[in-house]
Amino acid sequence: MGQDGAHCVGVPGTVEFACHTWTEIAEDVKSGTTTVIIPVGGTEQSGPYIAVGKHDVRAQVLADTIARDVGHALVAPVVAYVPEGSTSPRTSHMRFPGTISVPPSVFEGLLRAAAESFRVQGFTTVVLIGDHGGYQASMAHVAAELNRAWKGQAHVLYIRDYYEVVPTRYADALRAQGHGSEVGLHAELSDTSLMLAVDPSLVRQEALRAAPKPGTAEGVYGGDPRRATAELGQIGTNMQVQTAVAAIQSFNRSHP
Repeated sequence: MGQDGAHCVGVPGTVEFACHTWTEIAEDVKSGTTTVIIPVGGTEQSGPYIAVGKHDVRAQVLADTIARDVGHALVAPVVAYVPEGSTSPRTSHMRFPGTISVPPSVFEGLLRAAAESFRVQGFTTVVLIGDHGGYQASMAHVAAELNRAWKGQAHVLYIRDYYEVVPTRYADALRAQGHGSEVGLHAELSDTSLMLAVDPSLVRQEALRAAPKPGTAEGVYGGDPRRATAELGQIGTNMQVQTAVAAIQSFNRSHP
C-alpha cells in the first residue's frame, strides 16, 4: 500500500481534505462528495521496533484507500492526539517515552467539533474509524450524541467492526497459518505485520530480527513480532478496508 500522503502526492486525484483548496472542497460537496472520513490514530509506544506514529500512518493510509474505493468521499487529517493513559501517575502507554495522551473529554470534544465543522460545510455523512482500542467507546458515544442532535439532517457513522471485529478475524487467520503463539495484544506479530504492509519504514527490521524475544518491559504485550511480514499484514489491512467500504456503502444505500 502506498501513501497518498501528507505531501499531497498526486494532487489531481487526491482524497485528502488537506490537499484541496476551499473552492475545490465547495465544488466537491456541490458535486455530491458529501462523505468525509475522520481517521483516528494515536501517538504511543509500540515496542522498541515500531515508530510511535504507527497508528497515525495506518489510519491515514487505510482511510485514503477506503475513500477511493467508496468514491465521492474525502479524508480528514488524522487525529493524532488521543487518550493513552494518565500522566500523573503515568499509566498505560504513558509509562513509556514517545506517547502523547489527552483526557477522554478533550478527545470527545475534538471529535464533536470536527464533525460539526464538516456538517455546516454540507457533508452529510461523517465516518469515524479508529486504529486503536483505547478510545472506541468515546467514538461510539460521540456518534450517538451527534446523531441525536442532528436529527437526520446529517449522520455520524462509527464503524465499530473496523477495530472490534476485524482484529479477531485477523488473529484467527494468523493462527490458521501456524502463528498462534506469536499473536498477542500489542506490538507483536499482527501489529508489526500490519505496519510492514502499510509503511515498512516505520519498523526497525534489522534490529527486530536480531533481537531476543521482547516482552512487557519493552512495550510488547504478548506474542512475538520477530517473524512479522508485509504479506501477513496485508491479510489484516485487506480485512479492514473491505469491512469499512462495505459498512459505508451499506449506510449510503439506506440513507440516500
